[in-house]
Parts: sequence; structure tokens; C-alpha cells
Amino acid sequence: MTHPRVICLGEILFDRISNQPGRSLEAVDSWTSYPGGAPANVACALPKLGTPSAFVGCVGQDEMGRSLVELLNSIPVDTTGVQYHPTAPTRTVMVLRSETGDRSFVAFGDQRNSTEFADTHLQASQLTSTLFESADFLVLGTLELAYFDSRAAIARALELAEQFFVKIILDVNWRPVFWADQNAAPPMIHELIKRVDFLKLAEEEAEWLFETTDPGAISHTIGTLEGVIVTAGEKGSAYCLGENEGKVPAFAIDVEDTTGAGDSFVAGFVHQLCQRGIHSLSNPQVARQVVAYASAAGALTTTRSGAIDAQPTAAEVDAFFVYAKPGMKTNGS
Repeated sequence: MTHPRVICLGEILFDRISNQPGRSLEAVDSWTSYPGGAPANVACALPKLGTPSAFVGCVGQDEMGRSLVELLNSIPVDTTGVQYHPTAPTRTVMVLRSETGDRSFVAFGDQRNSTEFADTHLQASQLTSTLFESADFLVLGTLELAYFDSRAAIARALELAEQFFVKIILDVNWRPVFWADQNAAPPMIHELIKRVDFLKLAEEEAEWLFETTDPGAISHTIGTLEGVIVTAGEKGSAYCLGENEGKVPAFAIDVEDTTGAGDSFVAGFVHQLCQRGIHSLSNPQVARQVVAYASAAGALTTTRSGAIDAQPTAAEVDAFFVYAKPGMKTNGS
């Protein structure tokens, strides 16, 4: 098997997405379950684009956990870093949708306390150097910072990445429902940001953490980042990659479901870095093309339901990318 170039570490779970857009949690009477979890979504999107990946995370020894690992293997994603917890269940998250397709993560499937799920028990001691020795990138989120075991696993992964010169990409992916103490999150996230090479934030996350949505200002504040991207949905994306700053307008498309769009964006971005090399970002035109490609991958994901099921292939992105320039009205087909 080809050595994975990208390691995605964190949560894998089932999103239970409301079938009644615009309704409150109490008013929803039917749901559809889709496999998800941001790092798992990125891991699955990458091989579809042509970049081999690995997923590192923890699932329960239950039917949901087994089915998720089977899905990863079928894509295929390297699952040698998957751990199994003997008693904790695989996580389910309830996802509400607005009338316009935007989603909000509001609760857990059986009302368990957030700390009881398998993903929180990822063990640092079981992370091995094997995957890191041949990888180019490590992709992380912040959800697993909320839990003691998985927080220690992230720290170990950072050590391995630094030891083997693996570039680190962080997608903040703020989800308050995962945190028992939301006030504890910002200091932990800021400490993590100091260790990464590329930072991707949604507009509201940038405002929350840095009181600005200007990626150049954020990059200057941190001082050690090689790139910052701030996404803003239908308003497009702003970026600071090396010395190059700019904005890419969104693709105007008919949105079915925004779940996983940001993760496909990350996958598109990392795939382009693997294809072109980080050094290519010094070219202003290439930097813009990389962000536009990522935007196209994210846009296509919104035209279908779910996260992993909706991810485009490389051929689909290439065709869409050529036909539908950012800002052009298209139905996404």
C-alpha cells in the first residue's frame, strides 16, 4: 500500500442530520445518519482527490465503530492508527439544518455526557512513529483538546510531527457542544496554534480568537505560520500564504447541505500542497489557484447530503473548477 502522505488525527463519528430544515431540536421528528467527524472527513476526501491518507482516532467496539472503520478501508484510508475502546461507544452528534442548509451541532445521540465517547480516549502511548516517518502533513482539529486522553494524544502527535519534519495544519472547527467548560478552550487553542504551520479558520472563529478576520494580521500576530486561510461561506475566502495575500470569491451554487464542506476545503488545500509543494506558494498566482481549488472542493460537497458521501472526486473538481469560476452562478452539477 502507498505510504500515506497526510495523517488526519481526531474524531470519527456519526452525524444525525435533521430531515426538517429550520426546526428546533425538540421539533425534529426524523433524522438521517451520515459518517463524519472533521479529521475523518478530510482523511476520506484526500484519496478521492488522489492523495493517500491515514486516519488516527478511537472508536468503540460496537457496530457503529466497525462500520466506520470498514468505510475508511473501502475508500481506502490507512487505518493502522485506529484504536478501539472496549467499553466507550462510538459518538453520535445531532445536527440541525437551517432553511439555507447551514448546520449547527447541538446534542449527542443518546444524551450521554460528552466525555463518555470512545474518541475522547485516544491513547498517546499507542501512537507510533511509523506513519509519521513517511508523512508530509498532519491535519488536526480542536475538538479533542476538550478531553484529557485525546489532548495528550494531540501533544504526542505534535512531538512526532516535529521529530519527522511533518508540516502541521490546524482547522479550528469550533464546536461548543463538545466542551464542558467553553472558557477553557481559547487558551488551549492559542497554545496549539503556536505549534502549527498552516491555520484555517471560519470567519466567526477568527473574530473569536483574534478579533480580526484579516489572515495577514493573524499571521503577523503569531509570527511562525506559513499560511492562514479565513473562510466565510458564500462570501468566499481570504488568505495569507507566505508573502501573498488575497481573496477568492465563493462559487455560487445550489446548496443541499453544508456538512463537511469545510473539511473538503481543507482536503483540497492539502492535496494541492502535496501536488505543487509548499515552495510554490511563493508564486501569487499559484497561491490563489490553491485556495480556489480548495473552494471548489468545498462547494461541490454542499450539493449533496452528508459529509463523506458528498465528497467529490478529482475528476469532478477538475471539471467544475474549469467550468465554474469563483463567483459564477452554477447549480454545481
